[in-house]
Amino acid sequence: LLYGSQVMNGVIEEKSSRIIEVIISSVKPYQLLLGKIIGVGLVGLTQFLLWIVLTIGLTQITSKFYGEKVKNNITVKIKKIDSGKQSNISSKSEEESPMSEVTKVLESTNIPMIIAAFLFYFFVGYMLYSSLFAAIGSAVESATEAQQFTFIVMIPIILSFLMAQYTMQDPDSTIAFWASMIPFTSPINMMVRLPYGVPAWELILSMTLLVLGFLGCSWLSARIYRVGILMYGKKVTWKELGKWLFYKG
Repeated sequence: LLYGSQVMNGVIEEKSSRIIEVIISSVKPYQLLLGKIIGVGLVGLTQFLLWIVLTIGLTQITSKFYGEKVKNNITVKIKKIDSGKQSNISSKSEEESPMSEVTKVLESTNIPMIIAAFLFYFFVGYMLYSSLFAAIGSAVESATEAQQFTFIVMIPIILSFLMAQYTMQDPDSTIAFWASMIPFTSPINMMVRLPYGVPAWELILSMTLLVLGFLGCSWLSARIYRVGILMYGKKVTWKELGKWLFYKG
């Protein structure tokens, strides 16, 4: 939503200032559309990579500091207890330690695979939605006019979060499976399923469908974009957008 909106606002700004007319004299509309989408997407990807690196670094530092502190507290408590109860208290203290629970989760999770899948689903999912936002931006002349179209694009994202609640409760349910396969909902719901364990064929199929979904949406968006960026002084309707898809030339 955030980065897709940046693409849409950028297209609206270029269109209203008539800069777009100069740019498309040098490049094709589809090239311009992909360039804008990829450019903003790489900015978002860079931000997420920085957050991932900082999070991992801070987690390692905190775990070492906090782990030593917990270990020292356990040792002090054990010294105050009779030798016959040491093992019971020690095991109980370790079970109650928050860091031991975190360690168990991290050890049972394939962190590199989760990070790689996140980067893929973020970037391709972003490109899918940002192509739709770019098409909307080309069809309107202000952010106010874009609201009637952006709501339709936001519906699948809202549904993704709603279905993610069911996915967390039952990752192997039919709803969870289809939510992680449909390109409009898979970027969120597949990431929710991954820590619970997903067969390799489902992950590959989901990624393939997401790429195909992006290619289809970008093609449709480009058909609207090439007409919309040069259209001024006319309020666009859904019927008008449908006509733009079939314009030749």
